[in-house]
Amino acid sequence: MTAFPALDRYDRDILRELQRDGRLSNQDLAERIGLSPSPCLRRVRALEESGLITGYQALVNAKALGLSLMALIHISMDQHTPERFANFEALVGDIPEVMECLLITGQSADYQLKVLVRDMDGYQHLLLNKITRIQGVTGVHTSFVMRQALSRVPVAVG
Repeated sequence: MTAFPALDRYDRDILRELQRDGRLSNQDLAERIGLSPSPCLRRVRALEESGLITGYQALVNAKALGLSLMALIHISMDQHTPERFANFEALVGDIPEVMECLLITGQSADYQLKVLVRDMDGYQHLLLNKITRIQGVTGVHTSFVMRQALSRVPVAVG
């Protein structure tokens, strides 16, 4: 397990501000957290190098792109071996419609996938031509999302 550095107030403030707006200039970020630009930039780089900041991305309106059907798919596997799981995860990672893949417990399934497709035809194509063709998949149970009541991207940093 990676040992992360202890965070002080400035580090937590940096994380909070960059989660709100990853496009902040270093100058604006420094002003918001009360540091001069040079030490602020050093802290951001240290947070990136430590792995606490893993990247930056734009949040896209999926519905504006015609992706309006979200589903949660529970997947059961035939074998519970590291090799079988690694193969499944690698193949699922190459399917762009899969937004999230979670290895889970407490269910009759081994994985939960969150997928985003255009419509039911898109879901059927994804399921029949991609997911069920992965070696080891023995069961699939799908729940369709009626409404996303909450989506929280920022991680609470204390």
